[in-house]
Amino acid sequence: MKQKKYLNEFDATIQIIQGKWKVMIIYELYEHQCRRFGELQRYIKDISHKTLTNQLRELEHDGLIKRAIYPEVPPRVEYTLTEKGVSLIPLLEMICDWGYANVDKKYIDRLLCDD
Repeated sequence: MKQKKYLNEFDATIQIIQGKWKVMIIYELYEHQCRRFGELQRYIKDISHKTLTNQLRELEHDGLIKRAIYPEVPPRVEYTLTEKGVSLIPLLEMICDWGYANVDKKYIDRLLCDD
């Protein structure tokens, strides 16, 4: 993957976490430390195999997650957050708090950051 150019630091942050499912993936890995592909797909429910693959590749490319492949039959692949990925959690929590406080709950399908 080619490295993107960003307009500024705000644009860089938004582009890195942008994607319909990336924040959900990050939170699932934060809450459970390690997940396999199928577990992530079951958690998100509406995501296609192709989209999940692409989102995971982008997150890995941006250094937010690590992909570990274990030489078993069948091969086992696990995803974990990197230190850089974990560093996003306080920012994402603030965004969740703002959305919860400022958006009518009837327009929110699913709470992501509930305790």
